[in-house]
This record gives sequence, C-alpha cells and structure tokens, in this order.
Amino acid sequence: MRSDNAKAGMQQAPARSLFRALGLTEEELARPLIGVVSSYNEIVPGHMNLDKIVEAVKQGVAMAGGTPIVFPAIAVCDGIAMGHVGMKYSLVTRDLIADSTECMALAHQFDGLVMVPNCDKNVPGLLMAAARLNIPTVFVSGGPMLAGRVKGEKKSLSSMFEAVGAYAAGTMTEEDVEDFANRVCPTCGSCSGMYTANSMNCLTEVLGMGLKGNGTIPAVYSERIRLAKHAGMAVMEMVEKNICPKDIMTEGAFRNALTMDMALGCSTNSMLHLPAIAHEAGVELNVDIANEISARTPNLCHLAPAGPTYMEDLNEAGGVYAVMNEISKLGLLNLDCMTVTGRTVGENIKDCVNKNPDVIRTVENPYSATGGIAVLRGNLAPDSCVVKRSAVVPEMLKHEGPARVFDSEEDAIAAIKGGRIVAGDVVVIRYEGPKGGPGMREMLNPTSAIAGMGLGASVALITDGRFSGASRGASIGHVCPEAAAGGPIGLVQEGDIISIDINANTINMKVSDEELKRRRENWVPKTKVVSGYLKRYASHVTSADKGAVLRED
Repeated sequence: MRSDNAKAGMQQAPARSLFRALGLTEEELARPLIGVVSSYNEIVPGHMNLDKIVEAVKQGVAMAGGTPIVFPAIAVCDGIAMGHVGMKYSLVTRDLIADSTECMALAHQFDGLVMVPNCDKNVPGLLMAAARLNIPTVFVSGGPMLAGRVKGEKKSLSSMFEAVGAYAAGTMTEEDVEDFANRVCPTCGSCSGMYTANSMNCLTEVLGMGLKGNGTIPAVYSERIRLAKHAGMAVMEMVEKNICPKDIMTEGAFRNALTMDMALGCSTNSMLHLPAIAHEAGVELNVDIANEISARTPNLCHLAPAGPTYMEDLNEAGGVYAVMNEISKLGLLNLDCMTVTGRTVGENIKDCVNKNPDVIRTVENPYSATGGIAVLRGNLAPDSCVVKRSAVVPEMLKHEGPARVFDSEEDAIAAIKGGRIVAGDVVVIRYEGPKGGPGMREMLNPTSAIAGMGLGASVALITDGRFSGASRGASIGHVCPEAAAGGPIGLVQEGDIISIDINANTINMKVSDEELKRRRENWVPKTKVVSGYLKRYASHVTSADKGAVLRED
C-alpha cells in the first residue's frame, strides 16, 4: 500500500504516534487510507449539503474495508462573486484547488481518493488534481438544485439575472424581482440549469470518473446519499484493482466528453476545463476538434437557459447515461473506455433507456443536426473563440452590426442598462481575459441585461472574458489572443462593422489588413495594477484556447 510509506516500519513509528493522536486504531491503520476531499463550506449553496455526502462516502469506504480521512478543498460561488471584483477570483481557484489537493494527497500518501465537489471551478480543479496524482479516485458531487417556481412556471438562476435586466427596462417592478429572488433557488445544490457546475458534473460521468447519476440526481434526494456510499465502495475496488485516473481519462474518454458536451448543450466553460484536465492527463485536446465533433453530433437536450427543462427533468428522463446510449446509436462514442465502475462505457450504458423524448430528443429528431458549442475564427479571433450555439436564437446565428466597444464589464453594463445599446449592435468587452482581467470574469450580468432589455434576439456580445453556463444568446467568448496579449480585439474601434456567422464558424471585423496594421503601430495593450495571487496568476496563465492553464516555467 502507498500509505505504508507514511505508517509502516520502525522509521515511521513517529508518524504512527501522530495517527494515534487522531484516534486511529491499529486495525484502521492496517487498512488502505482513503482521502475524502471535501469542498463543504457555508457560502456556496451547492456545497452546504456536502457534509452529509462526505459522511455517506466515509460509511461506504469503511463498509468496503478502508479508512476514510477527510481534508478540505476551497470553492467560490460564481453567482455571489458575479458582477464585481470577486469574479476575478473564480477561475483562478481552479489551480489553487488542484495544487493544494496534490500537496495534501502526496504529503500524506493516501492509497485512494474520493473527490466531493459540486460547483463551477472545484469540479475541474479536482479532476485536474486526479489526473496529476494518478492514484485510484472516484467523484461524487453534491448534486443539482431543484428548479424554482414563479407564478406556476419553472425558473432558475438565469431567470433571476434576466429579471434584473427587465427591471432596468421598466418591464418588471421591484416587487417582481424580489419575488424571483425568493423563489428561483429553492434548495441546496448546484444551480438547476445546464450551467457550468452541472455541465462538468455530467461530463465527469462521461469521462468515466463518476458513477451513474453523479451529474443529475438532485441534491435533496436520498438517492444521492446512497450514491455517495457506493462511491466510497467503488474507490476500494479501484484500489484493489489499481485502476487509476490515467487508465480512465484517455484520449478516447476526452473525445467522448466533447461529443456529449455537444449533445447535452453544455456550458462554454467546458471548453476551458476539458483542455486543462486533458493537459494534466497527458492528452492533447485541441479546440479545433470541437467543430469536427460538433459537425457530426446532434444536439439532443435544451436545458435551461437554452430551453424549459432542468436537471431534475434530465434525471427523470434517464440521466447522462440515457443521452450517451442515444448518441451511441450513431457510433459516435468510444465504448471501450474504462470507468470507475471497473467496467467499460459500453457496459455501463447498454440498458439505459430514454424515458422522455421531450427532454432527451432522439437522434432521429434532434434540436439541431450539429452540436451545442461552436468554435469560431477570423481576423477578430485568429486563435479561436467559443459560443454556445444551442442557446442562440436562429435569427442571431448570422449577424452583422456596429461595434460598441468597452474596456471593462462595468462600462458595458452601464451602457446596456442606460439604454445606449440598440438592436443590431455588437457589444465588445475586452481586457477581461485570463491575463488582462486578470482572472477571466464571467459576463452573465451583461448577457442577462441584454436579454432582460429585450435585445436577446438582436444584439451580440463578444469578449475575451468568458460566460456563465447561464448565459444565452449570441454570446461569444474566449476570444484569443486576448487584448492584453496583443490580440486584434484590442484594435476594434467604435462603429467598426463586425460580421458573425456561427454556422460557418467565422467572426470578422470589416476592417482592411492595412488599417489594422496602421492601428497596431500606434497601439499599446492596456495593463492593470494588481497584487497578490492575481499578480502571480497573470504572469503565469496561458490563453483560453489552451485551457488557461498555468505555464510550468
């Protein structure tokens, strides 16, 4: 056992004395030591139930003959951090989570790990750590929130942000907004649409790192407690068979994840996180293959914000495995990939049927013949940018209009809510990328303001920042190179005509090469004065198309 390095033999007698100070018996020390990585805290609604999940995991580990030991991981609530300086500290925690988990796991020589995350950055952060550590590991999340009910209709957090925009437009009263605030987030759990947290938890199932239902069983269901116990049992079987993350997270598994990303209509943030996780697993995942996979993968699900269904509906319809089984009919999945169950993807999904074709469309009747995410290129984004195509209304799939240019999210929001953005405009928000932000803030406030003002079907938004999974509309993010790195988005001027064709995967400003060259001669990218962790992060972070991973030098 790996843990013998820390507990066996005369040399480790001092360590044994410290284990006994923890109250561990000789019988417990004789068993494999399983680290239970708990993201529990009292500030993130998706994490407030994780203490119960962790206790269930511990029971499962103990029932299967292991000794569970809990240690923590941090997590930021993106919704609470949204729209102010706090959002600069969201994406950057992904690397802190991976690094600190690596430190704890190796310092104490655990034989296996059970990761208990739930929200936006600590799911990918812990997946990065799992790939880096490559010791037997299984994931069990806290589960999604139930949808809220407002005036008899299901609603979620994206509805809340759009309500604020509607208030600014004068179409909702303050009392209406407060009614939404009291009702849209009714339980603990990750917010109820196909936002980033639920996208990544679903993709954890697809990658083979979580058990069936990990992405969809609601947080408040007792079924999730049972799932957590089975996760604790599963890691013990993985330890016995020495099944490790790099045996599971192979190139085939990542191609499966991209395929299901398209079918499920996941958050554009998956296009940041999947390459970063793949990087830790030693797999090269170029965003270029996203369009190749999208071209042959139908979009089968329109969960909020793209449509009127929610995670609870996907769960009742059969969950992620049912969508995988539907997609497998087209021969698009690698069914031989190993999973944490000790069985292959094909073995796991073979009996998982689609129980509701209104929630999970059949491959014969998809929402669209192509996938939910598109990667665009052009003179505005030579290295790529990303859009959640499944959440774009048909009339905005092709759009041309004048640029309205802002060097910060705050300036753009003021213009939108001040009525200075009109139908046909293309809002450009720059200096919000990984380096320029720094921290690559989500732009849910401006996209929601556009929708709330009734401009969702007539105004596009382009940024070198990123979007929440709750964003919808022609919201194009991850523009690379970013403005702070000298990207052409920094050269855009007020009134430049920008042409977007999402189906053709192109994005261009109608400015001649000669004019762009002239502008560049007189241009210096703006910089921001930052300190502390953000300063260190900005000096080491790579571009969004590389997953915004940190340079190892």
